[in-house]
Amino acid sequence: MNELIKESLIKLKKKNIINPELDLRVLLKYASKKNDEIFLSNLNLKDINIIKFKSFLQKRINREPIAKIINNKSFWKNNFYVNNFVLDPRPETELIIEEVLNIYENKNNKLKILDIGTGSGCIAISLAKEYKNASITAIDISKEALKVAEKNLKIHNCNNQIQLKLIDFKNINSKFDLIVSNPPYLTNKQFNNTDPEVKNFEPKLALVGGDDGLKFYREYSNTLKNLMNKKAYFICEIGINQRQDCEEIFQNSGLYLNKIVNDLQGIERILSFSKI
Repeated sequence: MNELIKESLIKLKKKNIINPELDLRVLLKYASKKNDEIFLSNLNLKDINIIKFKSFLQKRINREPIAKIINNKSFWKNNFYVNNFVLDPRPETELIIEEVLNIYENKNNKLKILDIGTGSGCIAISLAKEYKNASITAIDISKEALKVAEKNLKIHNCNNQIQLKLIDFKNINSKFDLIVSNPPYLTNKQFNNTDPEVKNFEPKLALVGGDDGLKFYREYSNTLKNLMNKKAYFICEIGINQRQDCEEIFQNSGLYLNKIVNDLQGIERILSFSKI
């Protein structure tokens, strides 16, 4: 194995990077002059832009997430542009898309959808691609996040289906068939104790839901019924051990908890409500 590769692996391991070999392959691929798959065992450094690679490597050593370094993260069936103003889409958030598909089996449905806290736009765009006749309003209170979402709308050619709005959901006065959201649900303490990849490179605004992490669920329980058509659904992601609190919060919301979906680790992750 090449000396540069050996040294790079040692540096990553010293920083307790969980998958150093995998990370190294990704960084080399994005610094490559070709589009070929990278194999560390028989790498030809002539194919690599070394200056670019060393820049990428130093960022990763500083615990910057791979997705932020390469400005790319996969979600559902597509890749999305990301930067430090939006959360990297997580695999567990894909469960929101799965649950929508379980509820609305007819993909020709002319659904009116609201995505609260759209960030990169990954949920809205994924739903737009699944439901070609859907009309989607994707909102956020971050101007910078909406710039990222706008970029992704252009990349995925969804401008006709999705309308972006800089607005708080409490100021929306339309009604929808489906509302989806992955709200901030970390406590301040959880945020302060999280990995450097999250704490230093992801927006706190999109992560922290007040002192107990439940701020947005309380606001949703007071407001969302008024934004929902008859037979409408609300599907949201929750944090670890928040299911019981959320059930209590939504008890008098006019919404009925239909389903709790566990993620691959068995953690209660998605709540699906319908309007009573």
